[in-house]
Amino acid sequence: VFALTKRRMEGISDKLRPEKMDKKPMRLGVRIEKIEFHKFANRLRLHGLIESGQDTGAYHTLNIEEGTNLSVIKTWKNDQLQRIKEAEAAARRPRVVILTIEEGEASIGLVRQFGVEDYSNVKMGSGKGEKSSREEFFSQVTAQLSQGAGGSEVVIVAGPGFTKDDYMKFLKEKKPGLAGRARTEDTITIGVSGYQEVLRRGAVDRIVEESRLSREANLLEELMARIATEGAAVYGWDEVHRARDMGAIETLLIADELLREGREKGENIDAFLLTIEHSRGEVVVFSTEFEPGHRLHGLGGIAALLRFKLEY
Repeated sequence: VFALTKRRMEGISDKLRPEKMDKKPMRLGVRIEKIEFHKFANRLRLHGLIESGQDTGAYHTLNIEEGTNLSVIKTWKNDQLQRIKEAEAAARRPRVVILTIEEGEASIGLVRQFGVEDYSNVKMGSGKGEKSSREEFFSQVTAQLSQGAGGSEVVIVAGPGFTKDDYMKFLKEKKPGLAGRARTEDTITIGVSGYQEVLRRGAVDRIVEESRLSREANLLEELMARIATEGAAVYGWDEVHRARDMGAIETLLIADELLREGREKGENIDAFLLTIEHSRGEVVVFSTEFEPGHRLHGLGGIAALLRFKLEY
């Protein structure tokens, strides 16, 4: 692995005790021998021998965080490359869509890594007393929102006044599935300024986290209900493998710690996940930092909701 890092260099001195120099930034190539993930610091530590750069032959630890640029040189397996390509494609899809709306005007923005991309704008002369005109306006907004929000996890409906609340009522009636992913947020303005208000308040991160935890909680409750009634669900590695072999898995629930431990041990866990996705199953990774993930971890860290009940 090649990455920019910092390393302390011993100073050359006539003193009996050489002075330690400050750590200097440098790019090193390290052959990785040990991998550790520090979840509280959200940091991946890669430890091994330096093979390229300063102090070749010495040991060094690379600290990898979100946003770190690095190069990985290894013999890739086909399933690993497939997972990377799928992750790249998923990263290009917006996780969050922001709709800012007031009477007669709406703007839709896609939240990207670099900021908010202005996707669509809808304008129409509209007033609360003109029912047909207002419904037509809401319909046009919904059509644009449905296109822009495809594949997104969360839709934030924001704006001043009560128009956003009236629109949410309309959306729940016309597009209940889309409305189920939507949350409202107050802003003073709409458009680009409205997007920035939403971002400044931390609403995107907060709502995504709430939405993810809510989904994990709902999936776990469904799992427990099926287990209690001996329904279409299994848990534990052996039973999940059996369900996978029969093509029965609709949704796989796996704890992040189990996934991480499997990868650190060199287990071919990604190939296992890939076979489930190729059989039209969904994989949901639970965070063990929160209660649903803790409960899943207590069941062995892996479970599945099935398309049909297995016969024994």
